[in-house]
Amino acid sequence: MSVPQRTRLADELSRRLAAAIRGAQLYAPGHPLVRRSILSLLDTLALVHQSAASVAVGIVGEDLVVGEVPVARAAETMGELMRRLQHIGIERIVIDRGVQEDEIAQLVDAIASGEGRDAAASLGRLPHLRVGRLEMEQQVSANSGDIATFRRLYHDAVRVSGDLWDGARTEGSPDTRAARDMVDSLAQAVTQNRTALLSLTALKNYDNYTFTHMVNVSILTMGQARGVGIDGNRLREFGMAALMHDIGKVQTPNEILNKPGALTQEEFTILKRHPVDGAEILRKTPEMPTLAPVVAFEHHLRADGTGYPVAVRSTLNLGTMMAGIADVYDAMRSQRVYHATFPTDRILAVLQGNDGMQFDQHLVRRFVQLVGIYPVGNLVRLDSGEIAVVLKAYAPDPYRPQVRILLGADRQPLPQPLDLNLWETEEERRRSIEAPVDAAEYGIDPLIHL
Repeated sequence: MSVPQRTRLADELSRRLAAAIRGAQLYAPGHPLVRRSILSLLDTLALVHQSAASVAVGIVGEDLVVGEVPVARAAETMGELMRRLQHIGIERIVIDRGVQEDEIAQLVDAIASGEGRDAAASLGRLPHLRVGRLEMEQQVSANSGDIATFRRLYHDAVRVSGDLWDGARTEGSPDTRAARDMVDSLAQAVTQNRTALLSLTALKNYDNYTFTHMVNVSILTMGQARGVGIDGNRLREFGMAALMHDIGKVQTPNEILNKPGALTQEEFTILKRHPVDGAEILRKTPEMPTLAPVVAFEHHLRADGTGYPVAVRSTLNLGTMMAGIADVYDAMRSQRVYHATFPTDRILAVLQGNDGMQFDQHLVRRFVQLVGIYPVGNLVRLDSGEIAVVLKAYAPDPYRPQVRILLGADRQPLPQPLDLNLWETEEERRRSIEAPVDAAEYGIDPLIHL
């Protein structure tokens, strides 16, 4: 669908929704005019769903956004729609393909009556509707308030991942709806400001490694997918599959998962069951994207046929290859009971190792361009002795990103932080990165400088 077509449908959908809500405010439920407006809204949704399995209507910053298209706010009806949604605490509505008239009628009535806060739970049980708050901003500018918004989104995602894990362990399957809501927010954040969200994956929370790893692999996979032009519902499927890649470990004994030393051959044999267990769990989970069990089964297989379990086909899924790169990268850079964190250049050497046969090297090169040798949000020491935070990766030379120098060689704060593009500074000011450093050692929160 062309951009003009998407814009026209987004505008029409928002107007139809506003008209249906306005009609429900003026007339009793079941009135012919109310039903007519709901049917008109359904007709427009059907057109939108021809090219997308779901569409989100949400408030992002000061805009009403349909899908990824901001709607013109000139019309007073749009302003009224936004005010009503904000008043009742609904900031996002996701409508899936196949939505029925009675579901739309319940949604419109809840918004029109002003009972959205109380109705959110019941609306959330409808099969084709998801209602909730949008935990992100459309854009992130260089101030701590925006980064704080992304932090909340990230920490909420980690919390939800813990709930998903517990649900899979105790009930046999994760809560697909909760996972989709969370991935929806992450996917929109990746689309709007990929760099800012990727920087949050560098946060270290060793107590919740399992859950932060789930979120990090999802974000890193969607970051890769977005970089090759994947968006919309397909991007969310990649994010969901990556989020669930390790879910089979709920059936692995904790003493094996958390063992501080090397696993015995018998213990490793038990651990290697988790891809099959994960695929089986996800295959039986209602409304789970078909990509999810594929990635769960394949994520420890490599392009050259090595890995586990036994390969069932010669070519790995693209989602699997991206999630596999993200999985190895995040596992190696995270400090665990049994190993310290590895520097990025060592991790990338592993991804490029074995003559480049285990991982698709085209995808690895793109991944290096995405995260850089020194990822955004990391604190580094320059060869001058100064301490700086990485602001932006530079794809042509990943060793020379854009940085902001915060401390001088004497470790004292600079009166005014200095921004430098390490790839283009004048000879007399030229600097290079010597090594990454631990931000906690310097009492600096690098993310507030993004």
